[in-house]
Amino acid sequence: MSAEALRLEGLSKSFGGVPAVRGVSLAIADGERRLLLGPNGAGKTTLFNLVTGDLPPDTGSIRLFGREISRMAAHRRVHLGLARTYQVITLFPRDTLAHNLELALLGLSPLRWNPVALLSRRPELRERALAVLDRLGLRAAADRRLSDTSYGEQRRVEIAMALSQEPRVLLLDEPFAGLSQEERRDIQQQLAAIPRRVTVVMIEHDLDVALSFAERITVLHQGEIIVEGSRAEVVADARVQEVYLGT
Repeated sequence: MSAEALRLEGLSKSFGGVPAVRGVSLAIADGERRLLLGPNGAGKTTLFNLVTGDLPPDTGSIRLFGREISRMAAHRRVHLGLARTYQVITLFPRDTLAHNLELALLGLSPLRWNPVALLSRRPELRERALAVLDRLGLRAAADRRLSDTSYGEQRRVEIAMALSQEPRVLLLDEPFAGLSQEERRDIQQQLAAIPRRVTVVMIEHDLDVALSFAERITVLHQGEIIVEGSRAEVVADARVQEVYLGT
């Protein structure tokens, strides 16, 4: 059996007495591609925020490769191999594509505390950033401001920034949201190229894209897991059809 990359046990979070995540327990294997599915308000993004440390849990346990991290600071989780993207793009729009990637690469460096002074003295960061952009087909746009690029290009850069930190577990929060069909194909190719040493957990509403990506699917509704299984099992489940598909 594969080692576990991520295990949640009895994880709960409420806001003003209203539960957003209720007693969620799940295990994700090392190298797995897992999809979190569910309607708006199901608790998917809140669950990500608990895993990354953006929010503290009310109750429950989070283990990353067997290590308890539920009370660990968010930046320490990154150093243990956890990375994510956000539902709303969180890049630096006035900076160039290359500079955004340089900052991401600097983030795990012990020299990160003075980035303004350091970047000019660390040409290897730019070379690494350019190499990442080259793999994305964006090398020619390296010195273009992010705000002058398309939304799809910004999504690709965001995923590249997360991957540049060499994570062991990557959380993707709706990476296809707002993209054209052509842009979705670009992101699909980027995700398909992620090596198996990286475990990927994705929130997505585009069923066709998401189901083609995931090996196992966890369906949330009102903060609770209602179904978990293979693609065929989840699509055929009457609860999913009623809650998510509206049939």
